[in-house]
Amino acid sequence: MIEIKKHIPNTLTCANLLCGCFGILKVFNGDLPTASYLIGIALICDWLDGFVARLLHVSSPIGKQLDSLADMVTFGALPAFMILNLIESSCTGYCTTGLFGFHKPYIAFGLAIFSAVRLAKFNIDTRQSDSFIGVPTPANGMVVAALPLIAFYQPEYKDFFINYNVLIFYSIIMSYLLVAELPLFALKFKDFDWKSNQTKYIFLILSIFLLVFLKFVAVPVIILIYILLSIIQNFLLKSNQ
Repeated sequence: MIEIKKHIPNTLTCANLLCGCFGILKVFNGDLPTASYLIGIALICDWLDGFVARLLHVSSPIGKQLDSLADMVTFGALPAFMILNLIESSCTGYCTTGLFGFHKPYIAFGLAIFSAVRLAKFNIDTRQSDSFIGVPTPANGMVVAALPLIAFYQPEYKDFFINYNVLIFYSIIMSYLLVAELPLFALKFKDFDWKSNQTKYIFLILSIFLLVFLKFVAVPVIILIYILLSIIQNFLLKSNQ
């Protein structure tokens, strides 16, 4: 029983990785909404593997490395392929090549490269036990997963989000934010009092409100609010020092 128990978190991590593999296959088949749902399932597995590991007291160094490798595929490579597909589908031809004939939609692969750098840094950075430095890769995965669902279920917003310039801009900015020296709060609660968790509670309340009224459009807005609230919190902490 003990032997089985210690493999449960890694099994969930592998399920995350499998979702990423199937998601990439779906992108190649032109089925981006299914790829989005697979990212959603992977997010649940990604949260559960850490939760179960702590609950069963079976955390291990290999589990940490495996988690990062799975995240690289599901929240790094898969979103990069999805953005590439969306950029190419929103481009009419004149915008495909740039300086020295560079195929500009390939800028999307910056998301994969900087996700790898971000995950490598995370594994050796002791500052990120209770907070994050740079945007976590699952946050990028959430935003990208929302885009095909916005296009499918909320087509009135499609022209804004599935827009060549917007997608190129997103690829560049998010690639930077993944590795930026930007402290971001983590949704981890040591206690549940309002004073010490004020920013987290405000974020959760706003997120629920936005999801109810904006549905899939809420996801990129929530990630933007997450970044802005973290910046405000950092400013206030520095001001009080």
